[in-house]
Amino acid sequence: MQTNTDSGQPVIEISQVTTSFGDHIVHAGLDLDVRRAEIFALIGGSGSGKSTLLREMILLHRPDSGSIRVLGTDLHGIGDDETLALRRRYGVMFQQGGLFGSLTVAENVGLPLREHTDLPDTLIDEIAALKIAMTGLAPEAGLQYPSELSGGMMKRASLARALALDPELLFLDEPTAGLDPESAAGVDVLVRKLRDMFGLTIVMITHDLDLLWQVADRVAVLAEGKVQGIGSMVELEHMDNPAIRQFFDGPRGRAAHEQAQAEAKKTSVETGRPSSKPK
Repeated sequence: MQTNTDSGQPVIEISQVTTSFGDHIVHAGLDLDVRRAEIFALIGGSGSGKSTLLREMILLHRPDSGSIRVLGTDLHGIGDDETLALRRRYGVMFQQGGLFGSLTVAENVGLPLREHTDLPDTLIDEIAALKIAMTGLAPEAGLQYPSELSGGMMKRASLARALALDPELLFLDEPTAGLDPESAAGVDVLVRKLRDMFGLTIVMITHDLDLLWQVADRVAVLAEGKVQGIGSMVELEHMDNPAIRQFFDGPRGRAAHEQAQAEAKKTSVETGRPSSKPK
């Protein structure tokens, strides 16, 4: 996409990771890396191990074997103090939002700051308001409770909380799931804006083909316990692998590609510069 990450240093390095649940093998010697300041997507069919891999990267599950390094820290045998220090350096937006229903949006966003810093309450409230504004929510949204929010507002509020501690690394679990097209398009723009403004490294799980075409720098396709292909959507489109072809063949895949081409042409006309988007 817009950012060339070929020379970026890896912030996540996964080597020969094996994970199983009973007789079910989820990962079978899986390898991949995520580069600094790129938007990296994990895709695959149901049961391909996307969510499990995300949980392993954010220290909610340990693989059976293999190595995972995040921001230079080897997660194997990591202690409680190191775990806490690492978690302060990344933010997570869970698929269902993960907001506390008894707290307002502002209180939810301020919660990580109250747990992990000694900042005064007045400053925490100001930072929470700033994070809420950054995600495109109106100031009054901070006074609302999660049950009062629309799906799109819920996603943005959850994202605001994930940004509370100024993370270096941001994990997004199905950021557009359940949203109408207009709200989903708004999330697309917001994800790009956050990366471009703050140099964030963003890792996301998604089934949203429009999101993949519009914002992902690289995409890893998981199937049969391994990475079946990795690259830009343009690069993946030319790979002849059934696990990959499912995201390009058929009406949904073609429609998403056509939309990406239309957006690229529009951007080129508006800016007067040749587009780097898919042809």
